[in-house]
Amino acid sequence: MKLAETERLIIRNWEDRDRDLFHEINSDDTVMAFFPMRRNRAESDALFDMIRAKIAETGYGFPAVELKESGEVIGFTGLNKVYSADIKPDGTPEIGWRMTTRHWGKGYATEAARAMIALAFDERGHDQLVSFAVADNHRSTAVMERLGMERDLEGDFDHPSIPDSHPHLKRHVLYRLHKTDWQG
Repeated sequence: MKLAETERLIIRNWEDRDRDLFHEINSDDTVMAFFPMRRNRAESDALFDMIRAKIAETGYGFPAVELKESGEVIGFTGLNKVYSADIKPDGTPEIGWRMTTRHWGKGYATEAARAMIALAFDERGHDQLVSFAVADNHRSTAVMERLGMERDLEGDFDHPSIPDSHPHLKRHVLYRLHKTDWQG
């Protein structure tokens, strides 16, 4: 299932051939620096199956990002239904991404996210999106800013899924993008 396409990328549901890459990004210390856990292969495969089924059923989740030129999968970018009660209004989707370190700095996350924003606003009828990250995750917040998202200072929150054993990862900054402000 292809969700979107850009000049360089195809955003599609996960395929079995992508399992190694999915495990790589979910176990890499650098990629996962702002997350409290790394997934072993069994945990990664279970998450992979859950995400793939959710995308197939609903069209929401974090699908694979593939390079058109080579067919190589480099990470994911997608829209997810927000599960945190701290995010208002209810039903506002989150946009998020995660790429392998060897593909950082090439604009892929921003390019893929722009395609998913267009999908959210133009095809799915959402009027706003959010994105959030640990306050010190400057790479992710820089992508948010390149997308035209604005910091919602009153929306910052302590992420409910982050255990107390990782207090430095609890506080998240919230960014928003309204359809009326989208310059797609």
